[in-house]
Amino acid sequence: MTLKRVAEDLNLSITTVSRALNGYPDVSESTREKVREAAQRVGYVPNRLAQALQRGTAEAVGIILPSQFGHFEDPFFLELLVGVGERLHNANLDLVVCAVPEGPAELDAYKRLVEGRRADAVIIARTRRHDERIDYLIGRGIPFVAHGRAETATPIAFIDADARTAFRRSTRRLIELGHRHIALIGAPEELFTAGERRAGYEDALQEAGIAFDPDLYAVTKLNERGGTTAAERLLGAAKPPTALLCANDSIALGALRIARRLGIAVPEELSIVGFDDLPMAAQAEPALTTMRQDIRGAGARLADMVCARLGGAAIADLQELLEAPLIERESSGPAP
Repeated sequence: MTLKRVAEDLNLSITTVSRALNGYPDVSESTREKVREAAQRVGYVPNRLAQALQRGTAEAVGIILPSQFGHFEDPFFLELLVGVGERLHNANLDLVVCAVPEGPAELDAYKRLVEGRRADAVIIARTRRHDERIDYLIGRGIPFVAHGRAETATPIAFIDADARTAFRRSTRRLIELGHRHIALIGAPEELFTAGERRAGYEDALQEAGIAFDPDLYAVTKLNERGGTTAAERLLGAAKPPTALLCANDSIALGALRIARRLGIAVPEELSIVGFDDLPMAAQAEPALTTMRQDIRGAGARLADMVCARLGGAAIADLQELLEAPLIERESSGPAP
């Protein structure tokens, strides 16, 4: 059913019908209502693609997830995408999700998305310390919001968890419980948040007069396999740690698995702490102590912020650092 047919049925011009359906104030409310009823009666559905082409917009927001950080096997990103997608749907915007292999293909994907006008704005996931994606989008003048921060001279719109404060508090708590041999399983060091997690951990050690031990620091991918590999190395050392502080819940669950395999009792012999508070954290055996993020809420807020950027909101008003409180469960306890 076309717009022309609706116009003919009502003996109105196509322009009047179009403006009525789009809510223009120069069309009377009675006419707008008559057009809406007629369109509904005959089953007319606007062609959003044609409308977008006419306006020179895509009516979509893009997010590109590279494979090297395990995004598509990480439950964190499923929660985040649900939060983003639901809120964008309410704003009549589509979410375009692209998967790309690691390496230069990622920036090529941004160029196709932007230069092909497939998205009006972009959400960047897991920012890096020096992030060429951010540099590219700033250079092109494309509205974007980052999930995380970066070392950039130009201010950016972002939402991020205060990982430094969270890891400082969690390390302090382990020290209060008598732990002095605390290991950190960190994220890949090119990620901005990896430095924040390590900084918070080192802050607490320094406050307690405990020297940083490089043998108690491991870097791994943000998935269970990474946690298993890193924990196996740390726990197999001559002087194994009594506590593992993990960059996310997936790593922590991998560490739990290897502890069971090695016959190490949690938390009697080893405390394990994660980050994110994914639904599976409370269901683990034992239930996982972790630092909580409202992941779906953060996704919804990212969508709100990207809509605000599209509306011309100032970047300075779109920078949010969120608390990640420690949720103590059965996987942590006093040092043995």
